[in-house]
Amino acid sequence: MDAPVPPSAAPADPSAHRYDVAVIGGGVVGHGIAWEIRRSGRSVALIDDAPGSGASWAAAGMLAPVSELHYQEEALLALMLEAARLWPGFAAGLDGGTGAGQEGAGGTGYLTTPTLAVGADAADRRALADLRAVQQACGLAVEPLTVREARAREPLLSPGISCALDIPADHQVDPRRLLARIGALLRADGRFEAVPRRAAGLLWDGGRVAGAGLEGGGEIRADETVVANGLGAAELQGLPGGLALPLRPVYGDILRLRVPPRLRPLLRSTVRGLVRGVPVYIVPREDGTVVIGATQREDAPTQSGAVSAGGVYQLLRDAQQLLPAVAELELLEATARARPGTPDNAPLLGRVGRGGTGQDIEGLIIATGFFRHGVLLTPVAAAVCRELLDGPPDPRWAAFRPDRFSARRDSAQDFSPKDRTTA
Repeated sequence: MDAPVPPSAAPADPSAHRYDVAVIGGGVVGHGIAWEIRRSGRSVALIDDAPGSGASWAAAGMLAPVSELHYQEEALLALMLEAARLWPGFAAGLDGGTGAGQEGAGGTGYLTTPTLAVGADAADRRALADLRAVQQACGLAVEPLTVREARAREPLLSPGISCALDIPADHQVDPRRLLARIGALLRADGRFEAVPRRAAGLLWDGGRVAGAGLEGGGEIRADETVVANGLGAAELQGLPGGLALPLRPVYGDILRLRVPPRLRPLLRSTVRGLVRGVPVYIVPREDGTVVIGATQREDAPTQSGAVSAGGVYQLLRDAQQLLPAVAELELLEATARARPGTPDNAPLLGRVGRGGTGQDIEGLIIATGFFRHGVLLTPVAAAVCRELLDGPPDPRWAAFRPDRFSARRDSAQDFSPKDRTTA
């Protein structure tokens, strides 16, 4: 498999330069933001000592606003639908205007192939029917198929599945190809700098954020700083005092398997299944591999990235029940990463208020807490950050403000920086 996106050569003394924007975090969201900011004509420094090696490296890349609609998370739907609307243009811009189709995706691996939701037994069928009622109430297209119709589209599906639903609006992208493509385009740009260091904290100049200090010494000065380093955001020094970024690690195991030539194509659609109430997904790639995932655990003692043996067993067992040919595939890779979750499972996206003043702290944008939606939400996160650089926030996304969990947001007490470092 491809290695994580390598950083480009950084300048001998990055602090000798001042940038329009510093982006802390080199995952798919950070890369997407950096790309959008460069397209706006601004200079960018991307700060990360291991770009593309975190949650983005393990992501399956499903662009699934319909399938990912969960009970009591309806507020996220508008943001996910906006992201889905932006994805074709976002991918086309990265792929040189070629876009993508049913076959032959461009450099990002963006594919508009549909998704099938399938259930293993009668209880799964009822659960998917209940979810479909919620999806339809939200105006989303989810159409039932007979088992025969589903197997005509995907002949290797088990004849024992209990139901199938067609979700034409849910697509996919290959996150590793996406990261490599954005990284290559940015490294070829003379106004972009990759800084292969870990950010230690925010720099302040008076009452505004003025860049980032680096671990081991040094700093990156910038007019605007975007904090997009996932779980690491809450650990930065110099965050505004009183700002709560309640991020929690949610681990997921993911498998990559090679399909032997005699079984290709294994699938033409992404399959999202329920097996005795437990979700599993099977995502086909153009290179003859598939990705299997959906485990979710919050009890891991460390962020070591250790793969759960039980998780691997569960994924292979459930995927094989929906697609028996999984037993004949070659296991290439088992990976686990922690995704940044929030109390309401919605992102922390926007500027931070200066308590009680009705104004925002200048020079600071937060973009983290994307949980299982990071790849899907990358284009809209990038667009929101660019719009914030240009002017006032879009009121549609006020529900995702990063200071919504902060007790002092509406008080007269200012968010003075804690552990302040002066630029």
